[in-house]
Amino acid sequence: MAGTTVADDGAIALAFQRAMQEWGYFIPVSLINPLMGYKKPEAIRIMLSEYETNEDRITTKLVDRIHDRFLAHMLGHYRYAAIMPLPHVEASFARLRSAGIRVALDTGFSRDIADVILGRLGWLRNGLVDDLVASDEVPKGRPYPYMINRLMERAGITDPLEVVKVGDTEVDIHEGLNAGCLFSIAVTTGAFTADALVPHNPSFIIDDLSQLMPLLEHVTATA
Repeated sequence: MAGTTVADDGAIALAFQRAMQEWGYFIPVSLINPLMGYKKPEAIRIMLSEYETNEDRITTKLVDRIHDRFLAHMLGHYRYAAIMPLPHVEASFARLRSAGIRVALDTGFSRDIADVILGRLGWLRNGLVDDLVASDEVPKGRPYPYMINRLMERAGITDPLEVVKVGDTEVDIHEGLNAGCLFSIAVTTGAFTADALVPHNPSFIIDDLSQLMPLLEHVTATA
């Protein structure tokens, strides 16, 4: 969601930073940004592994407490701050759906945050988005394929070659590859540049979601 379809004003990384600081860990935002695509408790555990010298302190209880503070910061932000779709996203959703392509979102956020965002944007209510799954609704988040698998199951899709994954992080790319999707497409509207995404072997890299449908039409026509 954030960085791919929803504008990220930096609040997510700052919420991580604040939550970690409350427990005595001072982490630069520049080191938090690359973890944006991960399931949030997993991102916290990764940060702790770098900044906590006593491994015995890195417990599920500590991760949960930091995550609770992160959730509080993010829910407060998304309930009251402006939430904006990235440019051309809604038009791109409409174009995909008019071509008979289902639009589904998966996210490293937990369901409570995702519901606030989608509730304010109205994408489920107005039919721009068909489905959503959050990382706390599956056994593991990205780069594991479980969120894509869940969406496929609910859509009645059994062949991953009928699925195209789009995301702005390295774990998005690997999620699509691990799910066996037809394409795993990277978009540069989030935390990573094209040069940073190339080593993760995306099927294609686009700079704007408006390029997605023309790309699919071109690939289909030349196949």
